[in-house]
Amino acid sequence: MAQALKLARLACLNSHPNPAVGCLLVRHNKVIAKGYTQPAGQAHAEIMALRKAGKQARGSTAYVTLEPCNHHGRTPPCSEALINAGINRLVYGCVDPNPLTSGQGLMRLSEAGIKVSGPLLEPQCRQLNSAFMQRMQTGKPLVISKLAISLDGRTAMASGESQWITGAEARAQVHLLRAQSCALVTGIGSVLQDNPAMIATTSALLQAGVTETQLRHVRQPLRVVLDSQLRLPTRAKILQQPASLLVLTCSTDKQRRQALEKAGAEVVPLVANRYGQPDLKMMLKLLGKRQCNQVMIEAGARLNGKLLKQQLLDQLVIFMAPALLGSIARPMFDLPLDTMSEQLNLHIDSISAVGKDWRIDARPV
Repeated sequence: MAQALKLARLACLNSHPNPAVGCLLVRHNKVIAKGYTQPAGQAHAEIMALRKAGKQARGSTAYVTLEPCNHHGRTPPCSEALINAGINRLVYGCVDPNPLTSGQGLMRLSEAGIKVSGPLLEPQCRQLNSAFMQRMQTGKPLVISKLAISLDGRTAMASGESQWITGAEARAQVHLLRAQSCALVTGIGSVLQDNPAMIATTSALLQAGVTETQLRHVRQPLRVVLDSQLRLPTRAKILQQPASLLVLTCSTDKQRRQALEKAGAEVVPLVANRYGQPDLKMMLKLLGKRQCNQVMIEAGARLNGKLLKQQLLDQLVIFMAPALLGSIARPMFDLPLDTMSEQLNLHIDSISAVGKDWRIDARPV
């Protein structure tokens, strides 16, 4: 199962909206075939392994990190393929929370006379697909905020200048996080200030350790701009990239909408909050319906502050540079708290060195 998990990690850049799954076929205590999830619409891990094993699959044991699917989607059910291949036993890592499968795949295999064992290494298998698990169970994507800060907790100078706080190694990891995400979200203020492209570049991914094989299947995430008044310039860099762009707005300006759509953006009206801005809960609900498992926030203090205050952030990935930007530089979050009793606590999951910087992975308590 540990080997199957290693295989599953190879699919983390290309499997979404499907989960990343690894499969080993073992016969007479020898691995006869391996497989992992291919891009959506292509073969699942079990099918890849069965194709490689051919007739040798009969009588083998299948080790799969996630319960085999039991429904017709873009591909036929893997449970049916395993039964037809004649495997004797299935060992699974964790149950698939998808209501179309949840427990049914295991039941179908068991009813076909196949011995079913598990869960095995369940925490590791669930963690690998934590974003998929959350969306299946709640309808809400896993929301990660990426922040690059100085040692005194500042994200940019008072003027907005922020390139570059962290080093090349940290920036490469940011591109890897982008490639692992289904959608990147920013606010119109950040776009007007920085004119970002918001894509994962090939050079940065290679620096982050992505292999040439993985690189061939990397898909750019959906870019999402919260733009209440449709101020996005049609010549903005974010509109010049070969990746999908979704603009969420409260504006009814047909002329501006048509101009952005002509430039290549999809413009979608969203329910406004009491301040006339796109409702953040509705945004995440929309992205969940679009099968986004992991959503990454790359934005300023205002949007990050709202997400944190509304308890919509699941994780923080903070890259901290050994530098000081001073007291008038911009903060991480716009959080006007007055007393110690109002403080928002974080649970630190890990702290690691990345080049000259530090990476802090944390969760709101």
